[in-house]
Amino acid sequence: MKSIVNRIVVVVMAGMLASALSMGTGAYLASKSEREVYQAEIDRERGEIAEDPEEEKEELSLMYQLKGFSEAEADLLATRLAEQPEQFLRTMAHEELGLSEESFPNPWTSALSAMLSTAVGAFIPIIPFFFMSGYLAIIVAAAISLVAHFIVGAGKTLVTGRSWFHSGAEMTIVGAIEAVITYALGVAFSRV
Repeated sequence: MKSIVNRIVVVVMAGMLASALSMGTGAYLASKSEREVYQAEIDRERGEIAEDPEEEKEELSLMYQLKGFSEAEADLLATRLAEQPEQFLRTMAHEELGLSEESFPNPWTSALSAMLSTAVGAFIPIIPFFFMSGYLAIIVAAAISLVAHFIVGAGKTLVTGRSWFHSGAEMTIVGAIEAVITYALGVAFSRV
């Protein structure tokens, strides 16, 4: 039984590293792609401003009028912004396209965050196997994992503002379902 547990720990550690690398590179590429799409939209908007600045200024004025400004106020705002080309471009991107450079995370930060959180999350369930073995280790690992899921779910309410209990329970249920499916697949594949 001990050698099987040791093999499981090695396989889980390898899976943890593979998952962490996969999540990290996926987050990096997703963030980088978002920035590339943002840059393409900014370049397109920059071209429109260069091609017909008066039309773009009129467009911005109309957007401000739709937000409740009088025509004179909207024209004044659009004119003032047009005097500062980079600010005008950022404003048009935000107002027309809903884009803001600040909303895009740094690809390296995204990669590191995804990699570390995946590695830590995958490491938690195997901690008991370093100190015990057999079914006791499996039960303790499951309990630690469920508690960790609940804590993470409850903790994310600091950002989301949802009920800490409902969010924790939701994360715990999803983790439990994932664990059951993963365990069942492991049992099925071990018999092949």
